[in-house]
Amino acid sequence: MKHLPKDPIIFVTVGSGDFDPLIRAVDDLAPSLDLPVVAQIGIGRYEPRHIQWFRLAPSLEPYYERAALVIAHGGIGVTMEVLYRKIPLVSVDNPDRPDQHQEDLLSYLSEKGHLIWCRDLSRLGEAIHRARTEPLVPFTPPPLALHLIVREYLETLARGGDVEAVARRYRGKHVRPEDVHGIP
Repeated sequence: MKHLPKDPIIFVTVGSGDFDPLIRAVDDLAPSLDLPVVAQIGIGRYEPRHIQWFRLAPSLEPYYERAALVIAHGGIGVTMEVLYRKIPLVSVDNPDRPDQHQEDLLSYLSEKGHLIWCRDLSRLGEAIHRARTEPLVPFTPPPLALHLIVREYLETLARGGDVEAVARRYRGKHVRPEDVHGIP
């Protein structure tokens, strides 16, 4: 890639795999967009004609820092990276994946209003417009309680108590910090 623009960009990422249909759809839309587009295309075969692109990078941080919008495959890693940064996100599940975990993730996050889930690449332009004009709900990660459960388990173990009772109480449950010792 030549150089990263200093002004805001639309950043597209497909991760370390490939998602040529997404890259092609963005490339086709790029001339009509009001921001420059930079794409990370992974190992895809399609090489864009209207946008700057690169295959892989040690870090996507410089691109996230410039991104006014991210368009990404539905992988959990990139999805969480973008949501934690509170960058508007258009996410597209890659139908070439062997299971439907991306659909499950995107369905949930879309229903909560955290991202725009583009289910049909022919409607990508509409999804981009929505992500840039409609307010999205900021993502707040759920509080974690694992450290509290481990502490309770270890304290019980040190006292010679019934550690199996501790394990049974939490097994298979979503546990919030306030569920353990009443600590918020």
